[in-house]
Amino acid sequence: MFRIPLFPLGVVLFPGASLPLHIFEPRYRHMVARCMERDRRFGLIFHDSDRFGPFLTEPGRVGCIAEIEELQMLPDGRSLILTTGRERFRIVDTVESEEPYYDAVVEELEDEPVAGFEQDGLVRRRRQSIALFHSVLEALPTPPEVFPDFEEDEELSFRLAPAVQIDPLWQQNLLQSVEEADRLDRLDTVFRAALERGIPGE
Repeated sequence: MFRIPLFPLGVVLFPGASLPLHIFEPRYRHMVARCMERDRRFGLIFHDSDRFGPFLTEPGRVGCIAEIEELQMLPDGRSLILTTGRERFRIVDTVESEEPYYDAVVEELEDEPVAGFEQDGLVRRRRQSIALFHSVLEALPTPPEVFPDFEEDEELSFRLAPAVQIDPLWQQNLLQSVEEADRLDRLDTVFRAALERGIPGE
């Protein structure tokens, strides 16, 4: 377990994905300054205040560690940062702090262990998702000249997830899933639907 500042926001960050952010609220300016003094990390956690009301740091909520890769300070104190998603976390406890931003004790959220005999099945499952994703890319009005390269023996779902730009709550449920096969099933459903309905712009 470890302590980390929290940044509730109406977006979902996936492990390995990049996310640019505009930091303008004074409390989060202060948070970024503290992060830069330490390890450049904070916890980004999805929250839609219009949908769910005020943010609460309830135990069990899941987010993703965001590491600041680049920082551009603006003349008026605002900043532009580029973050990369690292490991997922689950809130364990709230921390009473004098800081103006949220603090919490969290633990890393890991997938359920996959037995050795299930590994081959998971590799085949990844191949299926890669092929389906490539079919979606091929159906685009302007397909990319080079398709992304994926390793079949490495976690795949979070590499594909940023391509699905739909309801953030759907993305949050994907982030919280602790089985890669389940996440691939959810992604494949979206990819198949896109192919069946036709890619916009075709």
